[in-house]
Amino acid sequence: MKRVVIIIGVVALSLATFLPPATAASPQITVPIPTVEGPITTGNGKIVVQSSNFDLATVGYEQAEYFVSGTARSYASTTTLTADGKWTVSPEKSTVYTTRIVVYRPIDPKEFNGTVMVEWLNVTGGLDAGADWTVGHVEQIREGMAWVGVTAQKLGIVGGTNKLVASQVLQNADPVRYGPLEHPGDAFSYDIFSQVGAAVRNSAGTVLGGLQPRYVIGVGESQSAIYLTTYLDAIAPTTHVYDGYLLHGRAGSAAPLDGAGIFDPDLPVVRIRTDLDVPVLMFETESDLINLNYLAARQPDTARVREWEVAGTSHYDTYGLGLGQKDVGDGTTDVAFFQTMISTVQSPYPGIVECDAPINAGPHTYVLRAAVAAMHRWVTRGTPPPRSPRLRRTTADVSTFAVDVDGNALGGIRTSYVDAPIATLSGTGQSGNSFCFLFGTTTPFDSAKLASLYPSHAAFVKAWNAATDKAVKAGFILPADATNIKAAAAQSSISN
Repeated sequence: MKRVVIIIGVVALSLATFLPPATAASPQITVPIPTVEGPITTGNGKIVVQSSNFDLATVGYEQAEYFVSGTARSYASTTTLTADGKWTVSPEKSTVYTTRIVVYRPIDPKEFNGTVMVEWLNVTGGLDAGADWTVGHVEQIREGMAWVGVTAQKLGIVGGTNKLVASQVLQNADPVRYGPLEHPGDAFSYDIFSQVGAAVRNSAGTVLGGLQPRYVIGVGESQSAIYLTTYLDAIAPTTHVYDGYLLHGRAGSAAPLDGAGIFDPDLPVVRIRTDLDVPVLMFETESDLINLNYLAARQPDTARVREWEVAGTSHYDTYGLGLGQKDVGDGTTDVAFFQTMISTVQSPYPGIVECDAPINAGPHTYVLRAAVAAMHRWVTRGTPPPRSPRLRRTTADVSTFAVDVDGNALGGIRTSYVDAPIATLSGTGQSGNSFCFLFGTTTPFDSAKLASLYPSHAAFVKAWNAATDKAVKAGFILPADATNIKAAAAQSSISN
């Protein structure tokens, strides 16, 4: 496990030391410190969350669960909300709540690097899912970060209309353990997320088992990123709880302040405000730009806002929909993941999710791990992430990507998956039931095309390795992942 050593003199400095002043000041709203109870061991004695299914002890981590309770506030604005995200809101209503958090932390305190990733758990599928942990945990573990998953939204506790996952909803899965949870509704989720961040800092002796946090980063994927868009524009400037944010797969719009749904119907386009005093990194796949309309919300990079767009990727893929849950970072999963470009996956959950074409097997997880590392450097050292090229659009139809002769998108962050390809990888073009439209497609090259590109296995490996090295040099693939990416290609039968 990699342990980051931070110079003591740097730790004493605030993030403001590294960044230019914000263009506008926001009033401070005091965030209450909630009550933290636990670790929780009642009921069936099992933590219910969709994240990893391997024993965390094998990678030097432990898990615990806590109940967090207090009085949460909702927020409202007396003025029209605008697309630039420069909103001014104030507390509206208040009510009591009890929710839960799941904590993964290094067992050995010396392995903790001082950074805590606090994830707004995703409830798009009708249950609590740690999507960012699933896709990015390999790097979090390598760095020695702690992870806190927050049940910020009501759906994860009580469930909705999706009967297929009803048994995994907290109060259905274990009514004894989770019976005390009481969520007043998603209008209060923003303040709950603030209070959990405050608890991580101020109740670390309980939440982190005695580990002392230096930096706390807010993260969320998909619906969670959409809610975090609203949080950043409306709440973050007044609460100042988190040291930075990683928004993963956000859409072009934002969630309503009253929590009534995923998108605010009056705001089809919302950007991240540019006067924040902490850094924000947005990670976007091809699916996000087209199917979630993020294209309309593109914005230039600033001193505090960066956006990454990754060629050949989809919102979720063969890694996130199965392989990621069991990846312990030893290279085994990398080989299996590479093979899904050859032996494709069309139904990631047979009988539940049935897509009409093989789903995407692109480099999403690897670039996201680089984003996790980049976010950590940005917050702790003030070093901004490398700038990402934008994916290119066609002149005839700005809602589609320009592609190369192999059918892969041009522009964006480049990896061996699209620059030394063995398949056409796209974030669009998928159909089927459930959320298939977000899972993209994989079209493997036939043997004749592979032979025309790579006359021998050695030629393929050489091209693949060169493209991987180029991505490492650009800062979009981590050296540790490059080793496993190259090994997976070397073990393949491409052009043998």
